[in-house]
Amino acid sequence: MIDWQHIDTVLLDMDGTLLDLHFDNYFWMQYVPQAYAREHQLSEAESTERLHSKFEQNQSSLNWYSVDYWSEQLQLDIPALKREVQHMVAMRPHVEEFLTRLHASHRDVVMVTNAHRKTLDIKMDRVDITGWFDRIVVSHDLDAPKEEQAFWHRLQALHPFDPARTLFIDDTERVLESARDYGIAHLLTLLQPDSQRQKRIDTRFPGIHHFDEIMPDQPPP
Repeated sequence: MIDWQHIDTVLLDMDGTLLDLHFDNYFWMQYVPQAYAREHQLSEAESTERLHSKFEQNQSSLNWYSVDYWSEQLQLDIPALKREVQHMVAMRPHVEEFLTRLHASHRDVVMVTNAHRKTLDIKMDRVDITGWFDRIVVSHDLDAPKEEQAFWHRLQALHPFDPARTLFIDDTERVLESARDYGIAHLLTLLQPDSQRQKRIDTRFPGIHHFDEIMPDQPPP
């Protein structure tokens, strides 16, 4: 699926790509509504309905990914709540071997995530994969989410790369569309970002189930 001879830069999303999206889905769809219901003396059904409305208004914006924004909006300590279920953070299968091989190759390996830096820190306290990357890029630091062209232009200025020789892997199709519009030539998605949900069959980009399907060759000893 990937001709590694044509890849110099590998850009990797975090949530739903390197890490199991089950943590995030559980946290935002169950844990936060329960905490919001307790805090505001609502039923869980009322809490869920209110939160879904708030979430829809901010989807794909930088606020959508900001734990500071949601802490203020919901009057909840979102980072503290995340730490309460931090034990659920987990790497997807074959991630460690995949990153190890990439790190040992000549390629630039960059994590590009919309996750807030506080979220990144909480997750890396649990599964620290930062050592395999040449750079960690957080969209909040670039003042634009990956869904916007501004992100890619600012990334290029920060960490120059040739889009024609770049592989980008992400589980969100709107993000992949933005990367395609910028000119990134090699795009892959994940067919099962959340291990507890069904495999997707209608993706608009080529997809893999696990990273063992696209392992780069082992470097010579």
